[in-house]
Amino acid sequence: MSPVTPDRPSRPGGVRADDRPVDRAAPARRVPAPRTGGSPRGRAPLPVAAGVAAGWAALTSYLPVAIVLGLVQLGTDSATLTSTLRTALAGWLLGHGVPLHTESGPLGLAPLALTVLALWRLTRAGVHVSRAIGARDTRSPRRALLAAGAVGIAYALLGALAAVLVGTDGPDASVIRAAATFAVVGTLAALVGATRITAVTQLLVTRMPGPVRDGIRTGLVAGLLLLGAGAGGAGLAVATGGGDAADMIGAYRTGVAGQAGITLVSVAYAPNAAVWSASYLLGPGFAVGTDTAVRTSEVSVGALPAVPLLAGLPRGPVDGFGALLLAVPVLAGMVAGWLLARRVARLGPERAAQRWTELLVPAALAGPVAGVLLGVAAAVSGGPLGAGRLAQVGPVGWQVGAVATAVIAVGALLGAAATRVLTRAPAQ
Repeated sequence: MSPVTPDRPSRPGGVRADDRPVDRAAPARRVPAPRTGGSPRGRAPLPVAAGVAAGWAALTSYLPVAIVLGLVQLGTDSATLTSTLRTALAGWLLGHGVPLHTESGPLGLAPLALTVLALWRLTRAGVHVSRAIGARDTRSPRRALLAAGAVGIAYALLGALAAVLVGTDGPDASVIRAAATFAVVGTLAALVGATRITAVTQLLVTRMPGPVRDGIRTGLVAGLLLLGAGAGGAGLAVATGGGDAADMIGAYRTGVAGQAGITLVSVAYAPNAAVWSASYLLGPGFAVGTDTAVRTSEVSVGALPAVPLLAGLPRGPVDGFGALLLAVPVLAGMVAGWLLARRVARLGPERAAQRWTELLVPAALAGPVAGVLLGVAAAVSGGPLGAGRLAQVGPVGWQVGAVATAVIAVGALLGAAATRVLTRAPAQ
């Protein structure tokens, strides 16, 4: 009997554990290797991926317009499915900033709710196309631009097709203008999603100087705070004049479905009202027709169309406690400066004890960033409503941008400086 050693134990019957037969026919079990960049076989051709993504973005942003306008035209006897779909195409073009030519003049007041929806879907299209061509996490600006450009070209073709279909009957739209606008909007929006999914955004942020990065973040925060304040003010004004708004909606003899559609159309223009309210708080105000002005110091309007959203217009200049509204933009900048100083202080003692310039430079840069954001928002929120006295509706973009730059810069500097002084540790 053979001895049993500790490293070679035996089993009953004298058979050692490592002497048992091995099944040579059994296949070896393999562990799949992790996927790093996607197999080329699983990638889709760029034109196919861009066409599918752009088409889906167009469909998902067009269907809400068709449903809303279908409700509006439900009570009319002359409404047909073809005319409703064509009218929805016109509204879809208008939401992308393509002006329409009607019998009463140009129509260029875009519903910004539809614009935001289209931009979001195009951003997702850039993400999907980048994934389809295997560009995820590659940090390749070239591939991000390639995906965004392909989406823009496909979206431009869809915009040109929509302009052709709309022009057959009803309002007219320029095919060249539609193609160019859709190409720019589609490329820029898709580029946002493409740079994010390819990690190009992270690459740019890491290479950006700290003060510039902090200034951009602070300016965006201040601008969004001011837009939020404008949205709250617009909502409060419409709620205060809710009786007039209800009377305007009831004046439309379109039935319950038609009145619901008119309400949804007003909701589509709610972001426009938020931008106009922010412009009102800043000082430049906005117009609701030629030779009209709605400012904190002056309200001069004439006869207005029966639109529920206009029921919240102020009756006159602010006075008394209403003058406190003028401090809202400065407060928005101060809050953004306060957040900047708190964020810098949390980065560590070495950053908390930084020089004043390293804190005040981002606060000063927040002004131009917020000015660009609010100026662009003001410019795209207005447009003509015909060739008559409503040919000028909305704020003036450069005026809003200039005032916002100065006000937000002052507020951010005050907020950042005050926070650093009040929270600075006492000397030992």
